Amino acid sequence: MSNTDDIRWVTQVALLGDKKAFDKLTCKYQSPIRRFFLNLTAGDGPLSDDLAQETFIKAYLNITAFKGISGFSTWLYRIAYNVYYDSVRAQKKYADINEWEIDSQHQTQNEFSAEKMDIYKAIQFLRKEEQTAVLLFYMEDKTHPEIAKIMNCPLGTVKTYILKGKEKLSLYLTNAGYGN
Repeated sequence: MSNTDDIRWVTQVALLGDKKAFDKLTCKYQSPIRRFFLNLTAGDGPLSDDLAQETFIKAYLNITAFKGISGFSTWLYRIAYNVYYDSVRAQKKYADINEWEIDSQHQTQNEFSAEKMDIYKAIQFLRKEEQTAVLLFYMEDKTHPEIAKIMNCPLGTVKTYILKGKEKLSLYLTNAGYGN
C-alpha cells in the first residue's frame, strides 16, 4: 500500500463518502497510531485506544481538510499529536492528585518487562515536545521534516528536541544501571 493508495482512498471518502475506503485507511494506520499513543502514555492501553479512536473520528470528520501538501500519514499524525496534547491539557486540572500513590493502591498485572518500564519511565522525564519528537523519530520512523510538519515547528527545533531527548534518555538509563 502506497501513498497513491492513500490519496485514492482519501478522495473516495471526501468526494463519495465511501466508508469502506476510510476503513482501509484505518486498517493501514491504526497499529502505528496506537503504538505512538502507547509510547506517549507509558503503555496505557485503554487510554491509547481511546486516543486512537478519537484521532480516527477527527480524521474522518475533517477528511475534506486534507490538502495533499504532505502525506496522509503526516496529516494523521498531526491530528494524533493534537489529540494527545488536548488530553494532556485536560488532565492538568488533576495535577494535584498524587498518581504514584493512586497507582500503588490500584496495581494491576502488567505485560511489560522491567526494561520496557524503565524506558517508559525515562520517557516520562522528557518534556512533552521531546517525548513526541523522539517517539516519532525512533519508534515511528518519521523523518525530521515529517516531524516538523506534525509538530508544526521549525526543522531545527525538531532536531534539538530529538538531540536533547536522546541525551536525557541516555543519562537516565545510564543512572538506572544500563550501559557503561
